[in-house]
Amino acid sequence: MRIHDPSWRRLILATVVGLTCTPFFTAADEPTLTKEQIKQFLLTAKVVKSQHAKKGITDTLRLTLSDGTVTHDASFQAIEEHKSTKQLASGTELNFVDSYKYNIAAYQLAELLGIDDMLPVYVERKWQGNSGSLSWWLPVKMDEAERHKQGLTAPDADAWNNQMYKVRVLDQLVYDNDANLTNVLIGENWKIWRIDFTRAFRLSKDLRNPGDLVRCDRQLLEKLKALDGNELTTRTKGYLTKSEVNALMARRDKIVGQFQKLIVEKGENEVLY
Repeated sequence: MRIHDPSWRRLILATVVGLTCTPFFTAADEPTLTKEQIKQFLLTAKVVKSQHAKKGITDTLRLTLSDGTVTHDASFQAIEEHKSTKQLASGTELNFVDSYKYNIAAYQLAELLGIDDMLPVYVERKWQGNSGSLSWWLPVKMDEAERHKQGLTAPDADAWNNQMYKVRVLDQLVYDNDANLTNVLIGENWKIWRIDFTRAFRLSKDLRNPGDLVRCDRQLLEKLKALDGNELTTRTKGYLTKSEVNALMARRDKIVGQFQKLIVEKGENEVLY
């Protein structure tokens, strides 16, 4: 989705003041499928209906798929734009890329880091002659922009913030030039998903917002330390270039270094959870 909101950085963490959210509707009757079954469904199920998604400006389509037993919606993005320069609201960007391939790369990366439960399953598929990313349509109540508009806060701030700390680490790692509030979706029991990475994986070896890195899940930090560039290259072949992988690994080093520095300054229990 491409609805820019500069308040993304300062609004992402919740506090326990104000209202708490009551469900707007009952949870969708989600089929019980494993991750691998979802991947297979997305790759092979027949498209029986298509419509434009209500939000975003990248021509995202909402496709209804059915394999004869399960019927479920999916989000299809076929954007593939490459320009030497592009004028954006934030200024001119050189070597601009807006690509569905980054959605798939982000999911592969998330699997390696053990945080793929925070992303919808993404696969590559063709629809009407166009290749694109196809992802499981999520059972959400609202996005982060809507939450702030309605003045709602999570009833369990610690649980909410612990999810958001992971999102912040992922955002710094993938260097998304268009991360915004509509890219954080909220489901039942305040479950968070991060979506839409089509403007991520920039070539900068510096962190976009190092100040966002204040706490980290212990297992995620260990996964970051163990992340292997060769394995990442293999998993993202056809989706990330060598330069994009190298830049990501350089950012990984700085993320790990940032948390190690904070641990020395504040103590492990203040930084890791």
